Amino acid sequence: MKNKILLLLCFTTALLKAQQTPIQYYRNNDKTGLNVFETTKNDSTAYTGFKLKIGGNFTLDFQGLRHENNAIPVLVDGVNTNQLVSITNGFNLAMANLNLDTQLDDGIRLNLTVYLSSRHHEETWVKGGYIQFDKLLFLKSKFVDDAMKNITIKVGAYDVDFGDQHFRRSDGGNAIYNPFIENYILDDFATEIGGEVYYHHRSGWMAMFGLTNGALNPTVTVSTKIDAATGDLNKPTPAFHAKLGYDKQIIKDLRIRLTGSIYAVKRAANNTLFAGDRTGSHYFYVLENTAATAVDNFKSGRFNPEFSQEVTAIMINPFVKFKGFELFGTYEVANGRKITEADTHQITQSAVDLIYRFPQGKENFWIGGRYNTLTASPLNQNNVTINRAVGSIGWFINKNILMKAEYVNQQYKNFAADDIRYGGKFDGFMIEATVGF
Repeated sequence: MKNKILLLLCFTTALLKAQQTPIQYYRNNDKTGLNVFETTKNDSTAYTGFKLKIGGNFTLDFQGLRHENNAIPVLVDGVNTNQLVSITNGFNLAMANLNLDTQLDDGIRLNLTVYLSSRHHEETWVKGGYIQFDKLLFLKSKFVDDAMKNITIKVGAYDVDFGDQHFRRSDGGNAIYNPFIENYILDDFATEIGGEVYYHHRSGWMAMFGLTNGALNPTVTVSTKIDAATGDLNKPTPAFHAKLGYDKQIIKDLRIRLTGSIYAVKRAANNTLFAGDRTGSHYFYVLENTAATAVDNFKSGRFNPEFSQEVTAIMINPFVKFKGFELFGTYEVANGRKITEADTHQITQSAVDLIYRFPQGKENFWIGGRYNTLTASPLNQNNVTINRAVGSIGWFINKNILMKAEYVNQQYKNFAADDIRYGGKFDGFMIEATVGF
């Protein structure tokens, strides 16, 4: 199956090379999509009728990681569940995405993304889809047409626009925007049903407000679960998120962006803001026991605070690009709980990426580093900390083909002695090849 997917993607790439169907207000799935966040109103693509763009992403990793821990044995049916599985150098499961983008009308486009193969689900399944309106010409209103020069509307099942880091993360086979192999330790990513409204001003200011169902898997059935905080049956509420930011090319060689975001839901059926990735980590089996499987333990190296009932999260992201130098930062604070908890607890995360792309004018090579740290306050436990340091190099062979490698060192601090992560660490190298078109 993996070989068939690879052959299909290679054939499709060659077939569509001459096509290059232009779509309005669209982020390309190749190198030209780097450092693109929300699509802006600056689009020069002319509408020439209905268009269908077939695109895809393919990613293959070679892993050379080692791990260790000092956790005390915890026996279940005579088996030590704190015994780490033995891992060695080798290839991980190849991941692939299929992207269908359609120009439905002038200023109206539709996106559908399908996971062809991923760690969590090896079978093909739909990630989600949404429709984006940048023009509403069918209303035949000059007032609306003038307003839409600054407004974008998105509706459907989409990546919730909380923070800026989700624009740089790997998503299954789509790893071409990420200068590293993996995402953050706390991976903010959720696919929910709802809508977002953006306002873009020519000065560089941007504002967004969104409202969603607050859950990955929607349901119309009445909950039978009791909320520990209220003692009543759970009654899910809508989730809202918002962003305010400034993004400006100050001079030819200097771009500055700064955004602040908030996400909040009071009661959810099963919120997955920190557990919504349905493809899985690109680090396989690190800090996992001998019973682990790639599918069931698909978030290796990440931390899930289990805020499935209530979440309030705030994130600040600065981004500066001066010539070939890039700085991207994250500071995040979140409070939340699961339905069986009456009180909330807190988690904080910070990260900084420093990237240098060269040579000038092409920027098809880079060297970079990332430091990512997280501190969580579990209920009735001491604070725990996870630190990750990464060094990365990369090469865009052309705008569609990327090779990258990294060295990573991750350490776990202050976990309980009977937790498999007690005294835990992993380190080593990763090599990744990825294609995007």
